[in-house]
Amino acid sequence: MANRILIVDDAAFMRMMVRDILTKNGFEVVGEAQDGAQAIEKYKELHPDLVTMDITMPEMDGIAALKEIKKIDSNAKVIMCSAMGQQAMVIDAIQAGAKDFIVKPFQSDRVIEAINKTLGI
Repeated sequence: MANRILIVDDAAFMRMMVRDILTKNGFEVVGEAQDGAQAIEKYKELHPDLVTMDITMPEMDGIAALKEIKKIDSNAKVIMCSAMGQQAMVIDAIQAGAKDFIVKPFQSDRVIEAINKTLGI
């Protein structure tokens, strides 16, 4: 069975890029969210195996959403997506429980490597 992944990013084209990388590599994208609040709702509804979470988003940022998801499911597997130059935020995210991070612009082999490592594939 394919691993089920939730993609969270405020930019539609970024979600599309990640979806494309994942589906080409045999993963199932079960949902998408465009901000942290939506991410929490979708997580509760879909129970994905893994979440790719953008750090900088309107409404609620990725780190706040990560903390809420970890309250719901302490075993949640979340990989943060950051732009270059967000090292301090990446450190905050790892401390909040993120399993890994990938840097934009995405390189498909790095995305798959991070997901496989996090899922233990």
